[in-house]
Amino acid sequence: MVTRRVVIIGAGPAGLTAAHELASAGTSDIVVLEATRTVGGLAQSIDCNGNRIDIGGHRFFSKSDWVMDWWLRMLPLAADAADAGELQLAYQGMRRRLVAAPAATKSDPRAMLVRRRLSRIYFDGKFFDYPLKADLDTALKLGLWRCAGFAASYAWAKVFPRRPEASLEDFFINRFGRRLYRQFFRDYTEKVWGTSCDRISAQWGAQRVKSLSIAKALRHAILKPFRRVGSGLGAAEQTSLIERFLYPKYGPGLMWEVTAERLRELGARLELEAKVHRIEHHEGRVRAVLARRPDGREQRFEADAVISSMPVRDLVLGLAPEAPARVREIAAGLEYRDFVIVGALYRRLMPNAAGRGPLNLVPDNWIYVQEPGVKVGRLQIFNNWSPYLVSDPNTVWIGMEYFCSEGDELWKESDDELMRLGRHEMHKLRLADPADHLYGVVVRMPKAYPGYFGTYEFFGEIRRYLDAFPNLYLAGRNGMHRYNNQDHSMLSAKRAAEAILAGSSDKTPIWNVNIDDEYHEEKPGG
Repeated sequence: MVTRRVVIIGAGPAGLTAAHELASAGTSDIVVLEATRTVGGLAQSIDCNGNRIDIGGHRFFSKSDWVMDWWLRMLPLAADAADAGELQLAYQGMRRRLVAAPAATKSDPRAMLVRRRLSRIYFDGKFFDYPLKADLDTALKLGLWRCAGFAASYAWAKVFPRRPEASLEDFFINRFGRRLYRQFFRDYTEKVWGTSCDRISAQWGAQRVKSLSIAKALRHAILKPFRRVGSGLGAAEQTSLIERFLYPKYGPGLMWEVTAERLRELGARLELEAKVHRIEHHEGRVRAVLARRPDGREQRFEADAVISSMPVRDLVLGLAPEAPARVREIAAGLEYRDFVIVGALYRRLMPNAAGRGPLNLVPDNWIYVQEPGVKVGRLQIFNNWSPYLVSDPNTVWIGMEYFCSEGDELWKESDDELMRLGRHEMHKLRLADPADHLYGVVVRMPKAYPGYFGTYEFFGEIRRYLDAFPNLYLAGRNGMHRYNNQDHSMLSAKRAAEAILAGSSDKTPIWNVNIDDEYHEEKPGG
């Protein structure tokens, strides 16, 4: 039994994964401090009159076998969720055979389902593949003259690339050409981040888009007719987790609710509504973490090691004694984008949605809205994530995603005004009639996206300062101020736990998560 005292800040995927790895290895004194009353962080599921909201959408797939195995240990694959209880998936040139748990079925409330993936772009009243495909269907929808302009602009960018590639605008133009960038990348990206692309670091593109390019999209389109399962050429891409993914029956929050239960069984403490506000250090080591309860009561937790998934800005500004002035200045200048979801329940969608059945239900998980004149950035169709997220199968449950900054006009709008905006914009997009609207709800999520602007260019100075504390480990999206996905956050937490168990102060393995050349989400033609 390891008696080391470990304090973990945050009960999202990173914090709970780290706690589980430590507890499973025998660490006996673990406390997880969570500021809210719910576990799961950005991957929680919120219940609204029996309808569940997935904040941001979470596809359960990963290039990491460790992550895939971890998920399926927590939530077994339902035997009737795959053909003959067995499913072969391939992704990023790798293949994996998933075997359903014989005792688990779709009727089990704690089951993993297999879902089909479809995301599309909504532009000019038409649906386009996401990512945009270089094929005849796209050309006909856009118009041949417009496509010719895109091709000429792309050729110019290849011959005369922008150097140095400093901003996200440079990154996009170099890979897609100026015209395609302006049509499909600039407005949406600026809607998400609330700032112009020339103010965002090119590192964001390297982090999230990576190998996506026109050349690869064309190659994919040319080779697609020759792809067959097991045929060799492109076979590894034929059936992939880009097309099918795992998903908990009642949303991603189910994964972390089950994990929290397991942790309690293993003896770990989960302290909810414990907002960390001070981290004490002495002689180069973190000594204690102080959290405040809603009633103002303060609790102090002594620590031999600390794993932090709280926002880096809050961590640095909460250090006592204070961090050096320069580090505090950089931390204070780190920016975030926040998130508002307007949940809207409808009797049906409009015929323009070109859906199926009496609900006109579209097949998409996500719809990226590129139409001008609306504030909504993306739509989630919760019916297609899991039918169990919707209490009445004869309704359509939509999540309208708005990107904003905490304290700005959109963030401060009343719930009634935001629901009114949502109904208006769904009608303006010709996707749903206000007369068919049944119910609405608003969810606000602060610090959903760490920004690659503001003082981010100096983030290395913060990292060096914090990494010098031998017993402080950063993990997760906000903990590392890095646009991690759920599996990346889990892997960073795993490595932090391994370092603590080994008594290592080397943080390099943690920072090496999610710096590979291929990003599994942005696969051309996926």
